[in-house]
Amino acid sequence: MRPLVLAIFLLAGACAPLAAGEPSHPSTPPPRPAFHEWQVWDVKAGRPVDLEPWMGSLASARIIYLGEEHRNRWHIEAALKILRALIANNLRPAVAMEMFGWDGQEGINRYLSNSPPPRDQFLQESRWEESWGGPFEDYEPLVDFARDHPLAVLALNPPRMLVRLVAKQGLGQAKKDDRMVQWGMRDETLLDDEAYRSVVLDQIRRCHAELADDVYRRMYEASLFRDEGMAKIVANHLRGNQGASGSGPVLVYTGGGHIQYRLPVPNRVARRLGPDKADRQVTIYLTAYEPDQPEAIQELLRDAIADYVWLTPLSAHGPPRRCK
Repeated sequence: MRPLVLAIFLLAGACAPLAAGEPSHPSTPPPRPAFHEWQVWDVKAGRPVDLEPWMGSLASARIIYLGEEHRNRWHIEAALKILRALIANNLRPAVAMEMFGWDGQEGINRYLSNSPPPRDQFLQESRWEESWGGPFEDYEPLVDFARDHPLAVLALNPPRMLVRLVAKQGLGQAKKDDRMVQWGMRDETLLDDEAYRSVVLDQIRRCHAELADDVYRRMYEASLFRDEGMAKIVANHLRGNQGASGSGPVLVYTGGGHIQYRLPVPNRVARRLGPDKADRQVTIYLTAYEPDQPEAIQELLRDAIADYVWLTPLSAHGPPRRCK
């Protein structure tokens, strides 16, 4: 789900008087940026990057966040391009995926081992249907790449039954459930900051109209719970692999809404790691480029949705659904 634009930008300028005898000409509007598929735009610089050197520069990152549009195979291809570049730099990144829940981690580990179970058994043991559902083929190339090299795959999402519990009961009541203790979430600090609340709650209201305020609150708390849980996995992995020989960055592959403005997951990881260890995070927002809608890309760049915006072809499923 592409985040909704929340900022209002005001453009103002002062007009200098013309010098004596200087002719007056109507101002010429600046040319529109020449967007095209597979460009990567540096948001801060306001221009596209040279792809190969940029790929090489990602080797110095500790965490690379890729925010996808779900079920767009070109976004999987973008992730594979980065992984190949990291491998070429003699690094062994970990791949953290939103599509798996913590209760499927053991099944993932078995599938990546030297004696993997059959694919169908893996899907059962990783709880694919319960955690994500839909065709596994959409995300299988990432898992296959990890098997072939080999790389760790981290299940990012808290178990779905916990997320549903929060959405149904609210966070305060849900944290009393014994399963919160089992998964180490009862005593976790879940930071409810104003900027995050403003963005996420507004998007929930736009995507789910005319619900009761209490329902919106519980949906928001479930989003907060998920984002904090994802941050916990990333931070714990980095702590456990500090100084490991040949270890590389964590490639965090999630929906774009989990990296927008760094608010959902990146800022929470930074808080958990501490100011001296939270640098070198890179956020990359993947978006399908529709040639007849360049203004959509301009909005993403103007609002600084991420450090980089990567334009890809449209999904075979067509443009993603937008909440208005």
